[in-house]
Order: sequence, then C-alpha cells, then structure tokens
Amino acid sequence: MISITSNTYAVHFNDTCYKELNAYLKANRFSLIFIIVDTNTHEHCLSKFMSQLETDVSIEVIEIEAGEQHKTIDTCVGVWNALSDLGADRKSLIINLGGGVVTDLGGFVACTFKRGLKYINVPTSLLAMVDASVGGKTGVDLGSLKNQIGVIDSGEMVLVDTTFLETLPQNQLRSGLAEMLKHGLISDRIYWNKTKDLSQNTWDELPQLIYESVHIKHEIVEKDPLENNLRKHLNFGHTLGHAIESYFLSHPNKKELLHGEAIAIGMIMESFISSEILGFSKEDLLDITNVFKTIYGHETIETEDHQAIIELLKYDKKNEHGNINFVLLEAIGQPKIDCLVDNTLLIKAFEYYKNLN
Repeated sequence: MISITSNTYAVHFNDTCYKELNAYLKANRFSLIFIIVDTNTHEHCLSKFMSQLETDVSIEVIEIEAGEQHKTIDTCVGVWNALSDLGADRKSLIINLGGGVVTDLGGFVACTFKRGLKYINVPTSLLAMVDASVGGKTGVDLGSLKNQIGVIDSGEMVLVDTTFLETLPQNQLRSGLAEMLKHGLISDRIYWNKTKDLSQNTWDELPQLIYESVHIKHEIVEKDPLENNLRKHLNFGHTLGHAIESYFLSHPNKKELLHGEAIAIGMIMESFISSEILGFSKEDLLDITNVFKTIYGHETIETEDHQAIIELLKYDKKNEHGNINFVLLEAIGQPKIDCLVDNTLLIKAFEYYKNLN
C-alpha cells in the first residue's frame, strides 16, 4: 500500500511502517523514546512492536489503564509526572501504541509537555486506525463529556499495522467498522456498499478498506484541518452519538457503550432526521437502519432518558452562538452541515429508534 502523505505528516501501512519508522529514528537524534500503552496493548502488542525497532536510544514504557473512563486530565497528570521523573526533555519522542484512548490522550500529552514533544501514533484498534489516530485531533474527556479538552496536531507519522487487529475481540472490530460505514455515508455509495457487505461476508478485504477509509478522512482533513467547514462532515452521527455515549458512560444503571456502538445509534437517528427535513431517501433510511441494527443490535433507551440526552447536546463541539448544529444527509455522499433540529423532531428520532426493537 502506498503511504498517504501531507505537508505535515504521513500515514504508512504494514511492511512500510517499520522501514519508515526506523529511518526516521536514524535521521533524528532523540534523547529518549517513551512508548505509551494501556494495560491491553502492553500485554498484546508491545513485544511485537519493540521487536521491529532498530535504535540504540533508551526506551521507557508508560502504562495507563484501559478504557474511555480513564481518558482524563488526571491520567494526563500521571503521564506528565512519569515523563518528568524519567527525564523527558524537548528532544524526547513519544510513541502512542494503542487504541483511540491512547492515541488521543498520548497525542495531547505530547503536545502539552514542555510545550510540545514530537510524537508518533501506532493505532492497534480498528477505530484508531480509521479515525482516532488520523487527522490530528488529540485530547481528553471532561467528566463524561467527550473530547472537551484538546488541541489539533497531527504528530510526525501514523503507522497502520493491520496485524494488530488479530488481538481484538469482535465487539472492538465492530466499533471501528461504524466509522468506516460513516465514511461511506458521507463520501460515496460505492464505499458504503463495499463496507456494509464486508460486515456480512468476510473480513479478508479489511486491509484494503482500511486504506480507503483513511484516504477518505485524509482528503477531508487536508482541505479543512481546523474543522471550519468541510471537516464537520466527519461528525455525521456524532452529535447524538456522543451524547448517547456520554449518557450511558455516566448513568449508574446503564452499560458502557463502545464509541462505534453509540455512533451507530446516532447514525440511525440522524438518518431519520435527514429524511424528515432534507428529503433523504426513505429506501436508504431503511437500508441504513437494517445494516446498523444487524451489526450492532438494539440498545434500550427509555422515554425518561430522552431529555437528559438532549441536554447533553449543548456540549457538542460543533455548536455555535447557542445553536446545536447537526450534520445530516441530503443523500448518501451528500452531507449538509450546520443543520438546526428542534426538540420535537429529536423526540421523534428517539421514538423511531425505540420502535425498531
């Protein structure tokens, strides 16, 4: 696979990953290398990754707890303290080896420690490969509110080694697949059809589809790196999806949803809203509904949950001047940004999802 490059960073794939990484390490005189892992990637991925490194520079491993609930400033403080205690300086390199929590948090830590260290993302989950590690969004949650604190910085490179996916359980693969399906819905019908067929038949074509998914996101980010306009397309399904994810994360009687599971619900509901106010095809709405319900099943969202989730929408990062801005679909491959949706229609969308059960 040909590397995807921009003016500031590159995404390398499989065999090319380690050739490019080792050439980069040789060309730069780093004082220390820090590898940030979580408890899962420490066990399942670190030794494989370390075996590919060719460097005489001292390496320190910093481990954080796995899970979205640990994507916090408190965790950052722990990592910052570890970096300080271990002698990190402005010439140190941070490598983030893990899923979206590690790449988001590790990137933020790198950007803020001593006002910025160079860093590399090595995503080990499907979600991180196609979404979290690409495009430079770094940051942490504020309580249960998703990604409220952070900066945009793409780092030095992203290394996508798809063999790491062999360590993932099926629910984590499905979580990442949701973002790939989203890329199809906002870009073109051909990719949507290929990705939804992948979910039903075989995972053999997954590496090529990952490549296409990264390319779709990269093209959008290149044109709008700071999310002033076009990049907002990537938030389809996320306005409601993030609110649902935050609500389930903070509610004592709800199970925690994986990111892709929550975004899948968000895409069903926002497709319904699209059909109500933008004339999005009812046939495509039914197709989207059936695809996501088949893959992700159905979660119980009670009537009494609706208002609390709607209240969380005010924290969405796309909001401006007090308005809650949605990304909706006029057609597959034709997203529309900055759409306003009243609460009556939001309740109808919740009812639509509830009645799928």
